[in-house]
Amino acid sequence: MTLIGGFAAQRTGDRRHLVLGLAAGLMLGVVAFDLLPEALEQAPQEVHGVPAALLMFAAGFLAIHVVERSVAIHRSHEGEYAAHSHGHAHGHAHGPGERQREQGVGIAAASALVLHSVMDGFAIGAAFQAGTTVGTVVAIAVVAHDFADGFNTYTLTRLYGNNRRRALALLFADALAPVTGAGITLLFTIPEQLLGLYLGFFGGFLMYLATSDILPEAHSPHPSKGTLVCTLLGVGFMWLVVGLA
Repeated sequence: MTLIGGFAAQRTGDRRHLVLGLAAGLMLGVVAFDLLPEALEQAPQEVHGVPAALLMFAAGFLAIHVVERSVAIHRSHEGEYAAHSHGHAHGHAHGPGERQREQGVGIAAASALVLHSVMDGFAIGAAFQAGTTVGTVVAIAVVAHDFADGFNTYTLTRLYGNNRRRALALLFADALAPVTGAGITLLFTIPEQLLGLYLGFFGGFLMYLATSDILPEAHSPHPSKGTLVCTLLGVGFMWLVVGLA
């Protein structure tokens, strides 16, 4: 799915916002209908009147927010990057040093997405340790999210002046990363209470990506009812999956 997202970045036209809207809906659904309930069941203890799993949910949301703001790779609107690249192409010329620094920004941003994909794979493995149901729905959410990851990995690398070969190399690294993360969880069993806390943390992580990255990106080119419908369909589909499971 990551590779499909990356190759779609080279060819997708006006329908990209519909795919991203659906991905965001799937992610919202898995957090609301499965991750949080499972986290609360696995880690029901409270800290100062609040379930520890919900504290970890807030911590996961804030952690990715702080990290993205600190390293300045937040993708709120693709148009900002497009304008940035366009200005370089038609404005003043850059020296080799400045061009290398610009390319480095793209590589750093894409590499951060690769590391994040390792965490995605780890989440799948951890979720399957909690049970087949939660593992299945987390895997569906991660697969949906990986399309956007692949799309963004390729786009970020190219928009900051890197060549196609380098962008494809990072794309393939991003595709292998979840497999690596899932494989790590085969080496040990996560204690039940710790697993609940991790699921809460990953729920916050996933919620941030859906609401702060993917949904704004889906609506920024040209907000449409179709994008909203796709998001609602994604949420409804996850409700159906959890109910059937």
